[in-house]
Amino acid sequence: MKWLPWEVFVTSQYYVPPTSKWPIIAVAVMASTAIGAASLMSFGTGLPFLLAGLIGIALVMYGWFSDVVRESMGGLYDSQMDRSFRQGMAWFIFSEVMFFAAFFGALFYVRVFALPWLDGQGAKGVTALLWPEFTASWPLMQTPDPSIGGPTALVNPWTLPLINTLLLVSSSVTLTIAHHALKAGERLKLRNWLIVTLVLGSVFLVIQGVEYVEAWNHLGLTLQAGIYGSTFFILTGFHGLHVTIGAIVLAVLLMRVMKGHFSADKHFAFEAGAWYWHFVDVVWIGLFLFVYVF
Repeated sequence: MKWLPWEVFVTSQYYVPPTSKWPIIAVAVMASTAIGAASLMSFGTGLPFLLAGLIGIALVMYGWFSDVVRESMGGLYDSQMDRSFRQGMAWFIFSEVMFFAAFFGALFYVRVFALPWLDGQGAKGVTALLWPEFTASWPLMQTPDPSIGGPTALVNPWTLPLINTLLLVSSSVTLTIAHHALKAGERLKLRNWLIVTLVLGSVFLVIQGVEYVEAWNHLGLTLQAGIYGSTFFILTGFHGLHVTIGAIVLAVLLMRVMKGHFSADKHFAFEAGAWYWHFVDVVWIGLFLFVYVF
């Protein structure tokens, strides 16, 4: 039997990056952020650690991704590396799906199980003995414990939330147009539609800020407004954070487009940003339906 040389089976060489300082620095700044946040919430101190950690995280992301961009533009990545990036991004988005699934699960658990039990319904209806005067309803305007006040009014879903829904759905459309323009080699069209997408996302954040101020100051809808206030701000707040991150990603992509980066057949960074933005849009639709409307 004649054995073939190993080189026959190797079509390209997998790029192995040099030793990087970023992982250990990332661990340090994330630890600083966690210690600062925990100290601030527990003892009212630790703000310097928190700020230093957040600034450090931003610097690590900038430096680390700059290295990746330089390696990519230097032609060091092959098809196998591309598959690795795609698998990594897919798993990252899956982890984000699970992140929001936990909060949506808490919302549904309260609505479907906990509140009916406190009203005397279901297998654990005996818990109604805790607050016999309580009547289950959602949104929960009057909490079981009278010492904990609920919101005085709710955000009208057909005003600012509807506008934000239209903005995000439209931004997915404009980003898709930009993606097709990139594949077709239409650089000017790519740049313009990417700018439109970024503007739509930025307007979304401004409107959500206006909504928060209105809810907090005039509707009594705060983090202390019972379980509805808590779930409202946790779900919409974390989503707003993700939109902010997505907008930063789009801004970076726009700068790279203006520098001439990406080609019709090699542009995974753009695709990854698009995947993330579309994911954020889908989450918002779920929020609009189950937090605002139903």
